[in-house]
Amino acid sequence: MKGKFIVISGPGGVGKDTIAKELVERTNIIYSVSMTTRKIRSNEVDGKDYFFVDKNTFEDNIKNNNILEYTFFNGNYYGTPRDFVFNNIDKGIDVIAVLDIKGALNIEKIYPSAISIFIMPPTFEELERRIRERGTDSEDVIRQRLKIAKEEIKNSNKYDYVVINNTVDKSVEEIITIIKKEKNMYIWKNK
Repeated sequence: MKGKFIVISGPGGVGKDTIAKELVERTNIIYSVSMTTRKIRSNEVDGKDYFFVDKNTFEDNIKNNNILEYTFFNGNYYGTPRDFVFNNIDKGIDVIAVLDIKGALNIEKIYPSAISIFIMPPTFEELERRIRERGTDSEDVIRQRLKIAKEEIKNSNKYDYVVINNTVDKSVEEIITIIKKEKNMYIWKNK
C-alpha cells in the first residue's frame, strides 16, 4: 500500500511544528525534507535538515517540475522536492510537511490525494496569548502576525480537515485517527 502525504498548515503560534514533531516521534511518519538555496549552518546536515543547493540547481528543479511548491523568502528559495515525497510514498511511507497556506493549496491542486489539515487555535485570544508568551517578537511583529493569522483562518475551509489545538496530545491523536481513516478509505476505494 502506498503511503500518504500529510500537509499541515495554520497560523504562526498555533503549534503546527510541535504537532508535526510529535507525529514523527510517535508514528512511522517522516518529515518532508525541503530544498533550499540558504547556506548550510554548522549544526545542520545536508539531506536531513534540508537539501542544500545553489540557485541554478533550484531553478532547474522548478523548470523540470521537480518542486511541488516553493517560496522565495529573504533572498533564498525554499521548496518541497517531488522525488523525495513520492519516492517515500511509493515505498509505503507516510510523509508530513508543514507548509504555509499558499504551498498547501498548491499541493492540493497537484496531488489531490494529499491529506490537508489546518491547525486552528481554540480561540483567537488563545493564539495571541501563545504568540506573546514566546517573548521573541516586538509589538509591531505580534500585531502583524495576528493580522496574517486572521486571513489564514479564513482559508481553513479549503482544507480536508480542521483540528483545533487545545492540547498537543489531543491534536496528535486526532490526526492519527484522520490518517487511519484516510488509509482505510484508500483500501476500500481500491478493492
